[in-house]
Amino acid sequence: MNRVSRIFIVGFFALLGAVLVFSCLNFLGCSVPGNSDIIPVYTYNVVKTYPHDRNAFTQGLVFEDGVLYEGTGGFGNSTLRRVELETGDVLQIRELSAQFFGEGITIYKDKIIQLTWKSNIGFVYDKNSFELLQEFNYSTEGWGITNDGTRLIMSDGTSTLHFLNPQTFEEIGQLGVFDNDGPVTRLNELEYVQGEIYANVWQTNRIARIAPETGRVIGWVELGGLLTTEDRSEPVDVLNGIAYDAKTDRLFVTGKLWPKLFEIELISPR
Repeated sequence: MNRVSRIFIVGFFALLGAVLVFSCLNFLGCSVPGNSDIIPVYTYNVVKTYPHDRNAFTQGLVFEDGVLYEGTGGFGNSTLRRVELETGDVLQIRELSAQFFGEGITIYKDKIIQLTWKSNIGFVYDKNSFELLQEFNYSTEGWGITNDGTRLIMSDGTSTLHFLNPQTFEEIGQLGVFDNDGPVTRLNELEYVQGEIYANVWQTNRIARIAPETGRVIGWVELGGLLTTEDRSEPVDVLNGIAYDAKTDRLFVTGKLWPKLFEIELISPR
């Protein structure tokens, strides 16, 4: 084989390899190792600390017009509450029947929507009076709920998020959530924040930041160390509760039976 032939063959296979890599990346959704695969991990600064009812088994948290709304759980202890942020005082409360274990809440227009755990029943209330307007059904467990302005987004403890029509409550789509290691399960309380879905991962100190178009986790928020030893002098449960004030760009977090609620700012990884 002469020198020209060798050069031609080497060049041909180099070109073929480049074409295959391009095809993999652009048409088959493949990826190659590199910094683009690294999911950023955010830490936090505590901006301000607020009192929180130690008896509140927090399942859902929403902030709107200067007021917190909280859904709590437990058979015989489940409630819907309006709470004063600065003092933690309960301004208004509706108790659920003892047969229901309350779960996540969200505000959609002039209504509050609350899930229950294993009853397959959700409740719709008037936002101001807490009057029960209607009930609706779903086929999965109910964990967390939020909305993007046009769709309800619901978690059921798995790696799947469910999109619901906010008028009919019919399921209109699903989203599988994953990171570099595969499906991300135990998705719990949800909040829609600047075009992303934030989700507490049950029994961890982590919040997943999820791209609603793809289901990919595009960031992790590590929230270990929020509670002091003194805070834990009485029983506390896991981190659960995310609320976002869109008007002033404030982010709040708390947990089940926690004595404090925290306003935090996220710190980008370097």
